[in-house]
Parts: sequence; C-alpha cells; structure tokens
Amino acid sequence: MDLVAPVVVEPLRRRRCSECRQGPLERMIVEYNRPVCLDCADLGHLVFLRRGDTALTRRAREQSALWAVVVRHNRRRTRYERQGLLVEEAALARAEAACLADAEARARRRARDAERRAVRDAGVTEALRVEILRLFPAMPPERAAEIAVHASAKGSGRVGRTAAGRALDRGAVTAAVRASVRHVDTPYDALLMSGVPRRQARARVSSAIEAVLRSWRAPGPDTRTRPA
Repeated sequence: MDLVAPVVVEPLRRRRCSECRQGPLERMIVEYNRPVCLDCADLGHLVFLRRGDTALTRRAREQSALWAVVVRHNRRRTRYERQGLLVEEAALARAEAACLADAEARARRRARDAERRAVRDAGVTEALRVEILRLFPAMPPERAAEIAVHASAKGSGRVGRTAAGRALDRGAVTAAVRASVRHVDTPYDALLMSGVPRRQARARVSSAIEAVLRSWRAPGPDTRTRPA
C-alpha cells in the first residue's frame, strides 16, 4: 500500500488555528481550506528534522510510524519547497544513533565517490581542451586550457556540461570558444555596462570575434589531430 504523508506548511503570513484559535502558527496543515495547528491535527508530538542529511532523514522516516513533510512557499519560484520532516522523537534518536555508528564508513564512501567524480570531470575537461586545439590549432595552449576549464565547470550549465559538449559536438565546442573571445578579446562587456542592449552589443563585436577565430584556425607550428 502506498503511504501518503501529511503535508505541513510553514505559512508566510500570520495565521491562527481555525479550531483552537491559537497563533500565530509556525507550522500548520490545511483542512477544507482552513489552517489547523499541529496539536489539533494530532501532529504536535512530532519533532522537526531539517533537510540536508540524507541518511538521517531516510532513517528517521523509516523508523517513524507517523511522519509528515514540511514545505514552505517560495514566492520567487512560485512553488512549494521541502524544508524537512516531522518525525517521532524516539525515531529520530534511533536514526541519529545509527548514523553515528556508521559515520566513518559513510565518510569513506563519500570520499571515494568524490574522487571518482573528480576523475570523470577531469576527463571531460581534458577531452574538451584537446578538441578545442584540434579545431583551433593556432590558439595558445594555455587559453585552450582556460576555456575548457570554464566551459566544463561542474554545475555551471555551460557548454561543456551539456550532452553536445560532452560529445565534443563541433558547434558546441565552437560556441564555448566564441563566448570566451566575446568576453575576453572584445569590448562586449564594456558595451553592456554602458547600457548597450545585448543583441546590439553582440552585433558590434561579431566581426572582431570572427577575426580572432580565423587567426586561431590557421595551422599552428605543429599539427594536432584528434586522438583515436
């Protein structure tokens, strides 16, 4: 049977319980479009566990016969976001004890996972650097390395982290190089700061960008080929 956990809301404005009239409420549930305090909702005996520790949250939830999800509305993102859980105090104590017992093992596992991710990310950056130099053999090697690191930064959402970038798609790689030239080798940023609209600023520097790209496409002192 699928479990349906109660949803508890942290209100953004002062609310009072529709049953006992207590308030303002730090947390509440909504029944028939009316606020109800946790005591009246029979959830007052639960304790709050803030999100962040995945192992502790999972274990506390598994140990607790009754638990609830706590959310708060994010006005900027126009959505409710999870803040944590309400769980039984005894369940939280058991979960904390279990986490302390295997904390060292979990720390070692996190370290191994981080090392594997670092190796994988370094491979992505290196492959991108090699491909940049294959497409632009006259580019200074240190500049290719700089672009590859910037474009493949973890969590950046930049070209190097996209599927096309990881596949070394020619268009994606060229876009990363073009973006670097736009910001480093042209007055594009200064134009933006002076109030020039983005599209107009891009049009003004487009010829300068293409000139740099052409110079980098010219054969360098040695011929670099894409590794097999």
